Parts: sequence; structure tokens; C-alpha cells
Amino acid sequence: MSKKDLNRSLRLALIAVACSLAFFGSGLFAPPAAQAVPSFARQTGMNCIACHTDFFLLNEYGRNFKLSGYTFAAGGSNLPPISFMVQPSFTQTGRGIEGGAAPRFAANSNFALTQASAFYAGRLFGPYAEPLFGASAAAIMNKFGTFIQVTYDGVANRFHWDNVEFRFADTATMFGKPVTYGFYLNNNPGMSDLWNTTPVWGFPFSKSGLAPTPAAATLVNGGLSQQVGGVGGYMMIANTIYLELAAYHTLSTPFQYAMGIDPTGQTQIPGAAPYWRLAYTKTVGNSSYMVGLFGLAAHTYPGRDNSAGRDKIVDFGFDAQYQTSIDKHDITVLLSGIYEKQTWNASQQLGLASNPSDRLYEVKATVDYLYDKTYGGAISYFAVNGSRDPLLYSGSASGLPTSNGLILQANYIPFNKKGGPAFWPKSNLKLSVQYIIYNRFDGAHTNFDGAGRNARDNNTLYLEAWFAF
Repeated sequence: MSKKDLNRSLRLALIAVACSLAFFGSGLFAPPAAQAVPSFARQTGMNCIACHTDFFLLNEYGRNFKLSGYTFAAGGSNLPPISFMVQPSFTQTGRGIEGGAAPRFAANSNFALTQASAFYAGRLFGPYAEPLFGASAAAIMNKFGTFIQVTYDGVANRFHWDNVEFRFADTATMFGKPVTYGFYLNNNPGMSDLWNTTPVWGFPFSKSGLAPTPAAATLVNGGLSQQVGGVGGYMMIANTIYLELAAYHTLSTPFQYAMGIDPTGQTQIPGAAPYWRLAYTKTVGNSSYMVGLFGLAAHTYPGRDNSAGRDKIVDFGFDAQYQTSIDKHDITVLLSGIYEKQTWNASQQLGLASNPSDRLYEVKATVDYLYDKTYGGAISYFAVNGSRDPLLYSGSASGLPTSNGLILQANYIPFNKKGGPAFWPKSNLKLSVQYIIYNRFDGAHTNFDGAGRNARDNNTLYLEAWFAF
């Protein structure tokens, strides 16, 4: 390791120590969360790099593992498919937030537990299907998989269910071509996706809860997370064509409260909202390519208010991914764009929107690089734009939703290549320095909130230690 690399490693290690001291000093200790969970590694008997480059960025094997319902196993552990994640962090914005970044936090320069999660993830019955059901029945039961995440949000100071999915997957042939197919139940449109280009699993994989973020976002980009239940089916034909179709419905108020979700002010789907996905993928040597389409269409009650009829929101998404591995270099390029057509039949009557209809656009382009499975970084450009609507975007002095900027991130993953310490070999650690630079924020370069705050005041330094075990 060069002196430069050593100095950088030491600086990042000190960041992790500082974050950890803040975390343990808070008196909080709880489990971890994410798509990259050690219970998968224990089930397959492989280290994290079998499924990921810079976790939790999936490689080809990782995508196949998910496609097959989280059920691959090969001489793995007899432990149940339980794992944990902890993310202590430090956040500093360009300018402090008057009144505090959040309840219980200072205006700026805050240590926090971003989140702590517990997972039950892998085969639904873990390694116990055969003892429970016998060998013949276990052959069927082991085709059921699950990803259940329960999270403590250290900023909001609450427990809640997070991404949850149940899957069944199997293989067949169609017109002489191999087909992997499956069915799922989950609580977040797009959670089922295999690539890191759609919103649920897109970059940045983690971010601060103590910094301002742009107000405008499309419905498919987190607008329904953990608020809905959906059922869907998918198939991968000849390892080339991926098809998926699902339908989502807003969960009841009592159920959401029971799961730690506050339904106040939600965009409610009273019927069934279809979600669709089409992708073409190809592997050539050490490289893989994907181009795809996805979308969501929903008739909605704004703020769960059904007194003025329904709005209609339709999202159309395009995405592409290129991934290659050359010697010690892993490179992934991620592209996505979402166009949203909004028809405010109800919102305009309720005084929530100025226009009868609006448009919203989101674009993101990311390059992620990892050297020797250990040292990495990413740069991402993001942009949101759309129609001027003073009521809909009341927090914008210009009435526009415009935000854009760059995300820069450096990563150090010391256990990624050889696995974790001897006492828990399938654990992992990721130390990150992230910096978000805003050129526009909620409609203008300056004075977006009417109080003299400008876009660069929201520039965010975010330091994080991500423990998965």
C-alpha cells in the first residue's frame, strides 16, 4: 500500500472510530439493514464479493441470487438467516438549520445513528426445511425466500418495518429457452428489481437524515415506500429478457401504525396501481449490459382525502447499466430517467395545486469504481425539473421544483476481499465520506425558502461507518 493510500486509510479509520464513539456514547445499540446482508453469505458459504462489488452494488451472481428468490445455498451455515446492520454517522451542512436539523439535534455538525436494522433474509425456512418437512417437501419449501428488514431510525427516534419481500422462484423452459420465473409480495414498488438503476436500490445507497433534501420527487421514487402492499410476478427468459408486472394498494391506517408508519398526509391508492418492468441484458466476457423500462400508474387521493375525487399520476422510467471487471478494477455505470405526468383533478379543487396538470422529470447518472475490492469511489449527477406550480411547490420562491448537483463519495471496505474477522467471518464494514454539492435547490440558486438560504447552504458532508454482521 502506498503512503498516500495508507494516509487515506488512516483518516477513514479515524472517521469510523469517531462515528462509533458517538454511536455507543448515545446509549443506543441495535441491529443493521440493507440489500447486502451477511445471512446471504452464510447461506451460500461465500464472502460478500461473490454477490457485490462495492456493497450493496450487485454483480451478475448477486442479480442471479435475487432472481432465484434469495434461495441459492451451498454448504452454508446452520444458523438461522438473521443478520444486522448499524450505521453511525456525522453530518455537516454548508449552513446550520435554524431550530435544529431535527428534534433533539443541533443546527449543524451532528453525530447520529442513521439507522440500525435487523434482517431475516434468505431461504424462508433457513437451513431447517428438511428437518421440519422431510426431504421431498423441503425441495419445494426451499424455493421460497424472504427479505425482511426492521429498522430503528436514529434521527426520527422510531422503530418501523422497512423493505419486506416474500418470494417463490423456480426454473422451466419456454420454446426451448431456459426461464427463471417467480412471484412475490412486497411493500415497495421496485424493491424486486435486479439492477441498481431504479430508485429503491439506486445510488446513493445511504445518506443523511439530518440534511435538507429536495422536496420534489416522482411517486415511484420513494413516494409509496412501506405504505403499500403489492403482488407481482416476473420471468427472465434465456438470461436476456426480463419481464415483471405487479399491482399495489395502500395499506390500512391501523396496519401502518402497527408497523411504525405514520399515514398522515399520504398519497393514497384506493384501487390497484400497476407497476411494470422490462429489461434487456447481455453478458460479454467480464462485462454486462442492461437497458430497460419501468413505470407506475396510480389513481390517488391526495393526503388520503377522498372528498374531491382522485388525481392521476403516471411514471415512465428508462434505465441502463454497464458493469465490467478488469483485473483489480470494478467499474459500474448507472443511468436513469423518470418522466411523471400529473393530473390534479382533486388536488386543484383542494387548493393543493395551482394547475390542472403538471410534469416532473428526474435524471441521474453515476459512475462507481472499486479497486482491489477495497478502495472505491463514486460520482453522481442528479437533476429534478418540472412545471411551475406555486401551490404544489410552496417551499420554492419561484414555484419551480428545480434541483440539481453532484454527489462525490469515497469508500474503504477493509473486509470485503477476505471476509470479516475470525469471530464473525461473514461480517463486513464500509467506511464512507460523501459530499453533496447543490447547484440548484427547490427552484432557485438563492432564497429558495424566503429566508435568504441559498443552494450551497445545503451542501452536505456525510461521514458514515456501515457495519453489517
